[in-house]
Amino acid sequence: MPDVRADARRDDRFRFGANWRSFIELVDDTRIAAAVHAVRDPLKVADLTGRTFLDVGCGSGLFSLAAQRLGARVRAFDFDPESVAAAAELRRRFAPGSDWDIGQGSILDDRFVERLGTFDVVYAWGVLHHTGDLWAAIDATSRLVVPGGLIYISVYNDQGPRSRMWWRVKRRYNRSGPLVRRLLLAASAAYLARNAPLRRLLRAASCDAGAPDRRVRPRGMSAWHDLVDWVGGFPFDVARPEQVFGFLRSRGFELRHMTTCGGGLGCNEYVFERPHDG
Repeated sequence: MPDVRADARRDDRFRFGANWRSFIELVDDTRIAAAVHAVRDPLKVADLTGRTFLDVGCGSGLFSLAAQRLGARVRAFDFDPESVAAAAELRRRFAPGSDWDIGQGSILDDRFVERLGTFDVVYAWGVLHHTGDLWAAIDATSRLVVPGGLIYISVYNDQGPRSRMWWRVKRRYNRSGPLVRRLLLAASAAYLARNAPLRRLLRAASCDAGAPDRRVRPRGMSAWHDLVDWVGGFPFDVARPEQVFGFLRSRGFELRHMTTCGGGLGCNEYVFERPHDG
């Protein structure tokens, strides 16, 4: 992969928060219920009552809200102030008066991380590979887990040359104006749906024309907002499953759950436990 850290210092970081501010207009009880299942099922718990939950890079805030619905005491933060605002709006709409704490910060800021404390569940889904330093971000996240606690992360799969191609697409997207961005979105949608029926391409075109696809995707997400996030998401790093497994095992963690994308495009998902004697 090219040097993501060098490019992260330039002014071409994707505005993740702007995308999430748009997405929250679609959030309803159906999407929240899907998010609750997406948090609960891999953790293999009935609920999170009495547990602390840290959402690293909370994005829209949907999964912080899911943890709050499961009974957790939630703390969330994001690097992007627009993401913080999106999460705060979801809290206002769906969890007013709750003790769900939301703030701004970076997982790569050592002083900020030290002040956070430790948590029973530390959640970072689709976040750490966008920091500009994946392995430092995973390491910092792992230090926030209490003994006996869980870390639940997902990281983009390393597809070799294809990942390097997407790195270039993403960088071009963030360095381009509106017209080129729309062309990259359309071309990427066609590429990703190249083996799908024509109706999927027509649906993607209608979304770009301003008629968003309101169907609920897995985890409660939106096809259009996921496409924008995928094409624009920069910085961008990737890892093979064995790399993530080895990295966290060397820090004393034990794998409890893993779902891979079968070697293709997307995220590999992991839940690790920090043993009491770790």
